[in-house]
Amino acid sequence: MWSDHRRLEERSITLHREVAKRLRARPELISMVRENLDRWIDENGEIPVLMEWQKILDSPVDNIIDVMVSPDEKGRHLRQSSPFCGILTSRERWKIYESFEAGTYYQGRGEHR
Repeated sequence: MWSDHRRLEERSITLHREVAKRLRARPELISMVRENLDRWIDENGEIPVLMEWQKILDSPVDNIIDVMVSPDEKGRHLRQSSPFCGILTSRERWKIYESFEAGTYYQGRGEHR
C-alpha cells in the first residue's frame, strides 16, 4: 500500500506523462507553456523554480519531457510548480484523479484497470 504522499507523487507523474504524449504529438504546445510561465514570472517575480523551468523550456522537447516525468528529487520539485496547465482538459485530469482515488491505478505497472 502506498502512502498518501507517494500516491500524490505517482498521480503527478501520471498527469505529466499524459502531457508528454501531447507534447510529442504537438511540440507547438510548448508556446502555451511558455505563455503560462511568462505570466507567472510577471505576477510573482523571478522565483528560482520558475527560472529553472524557463531554462528547461529552451531545450528540445525530449529533454523537457525527461525532466517533467523524472522520479528524482529535482523532478518532484519542478512538478510542484509545473507550467503545463492547459494541455490536458479538466475531464482528462479528473479521470486520472479519480483513478487514483478509486484505487484503479496499477501501482507497479503505470496503467489503469
